[in-house]
Amino acid sequence: MDKYVTGAVIRRLRESKKLTQEELADKIFVSSKAVSKWETGQGFPDISLLEPLAQALDISVIELLSGEDIRNQNKSSNIAKVRFYVCPVCGNVIQSIGEAVISCCGITLPPLEPEKADDDHMIRKEIVEDEYFVSIDHPMTKDHYISFLAAVSDMGVQFTKLYPEGNAEARFKINRVRKLYAYCNRHGLFELKR
Repeated sequence: MDKYVTGAVIRRLRESKKLTQEELADKIFVSSKAVSKWETGQGFPDISLLEPLAQALDISVIELLSGEDIRNQNKSSNIAKVRFYVCPVCGNVIQSIGEAVISCCGITLPPLEPEKADDDHMIRKEIVEDEYFVSIDHPMTKDHYISFLAAVSDMGVQFTKLYPEGNAEARFKINRVRKLYAYCNRHGLFELKR
């Protein structure tokens, strides 16, 4: 991990929960003096305390390490708020329906921010029977390629993983598709709204 929990984060999270140093210390079985040292930067919690500390502060360990309290406000699971994450180390593609803390290979991943398709990443769609045939005229070399195509409707996500030296194309059922996405491994996520 490239980050470790800081005293300022512990203090901010403790105060947001309206806990005293002593109350927090009691929850994780340490002294209030230990909590005070962490908050003043005179020490750090032992790694074995991260999970109990996160539980006491009602957040995940990843949120504790990142210093951010992520709360998904998308309680109704609105698929229109779909987010994609791509690990720069292994290439895993992860999808969520709203705010989330996602990590892979020891890295906390930011959500991809879609851009409107530009001339180099123009997403084309043709109707073939009951499907969209989606394609992009884009290099598909080992160093520069379209990694995935996705179609998002109010019912779910249709996803096609692509590989170098293949074609940048896929077929998706038309049924209620609202957005099409393409991810270029060098330039990021592009979208085409219906």
